[in-house]
Amino acid sequence: ELQLVESGGGLVQAGGSLRLSCAASGFPDHDYAIGWVRQVPGKEPEGISFITYSDGSREYADSVKGRFAISSDNSKKMVYLQMNRLKPKDRAVYHCVADSCLTGLSTRVIRNHDSRGQGTQVTVST
Repeated sequence: ELQLVESGGGLVQAGGSLRLSCAASGFPDHDYAIGWVRQVPGKEPEGISFITYSDGSREYADSVKGRFAISSDNSKKMVYLQMNRLKPKDRAVYHCVADSCLTGLSTRVIRNHDSRGQGTQVTVST
């Protein structure tokens, strides 16, 4: 099972940028998707972006297309989420998650996944 540890959250003004990092360890012997799900208290989790380990294919939620970019460095076992033009509605706890299902933005994966980090808070001020 993958172990995931996030970093890089913080407070930023609207229009600013942040880069989240996810350090992964304990790789399984099968392909998987790894990405980001954000959670606001009292709301359903929202899938943001996923990348497939084997071929680097990417998915993005419509709410972040054109603003966020996911990338990975397999040699360093790291996944990154570059977040640009941040908006107050992007405020959430961002969790790095991984699953053997390669369609990361599916409802099943967003709600239940094989591995999940502890999360990092992102706050966007007006």
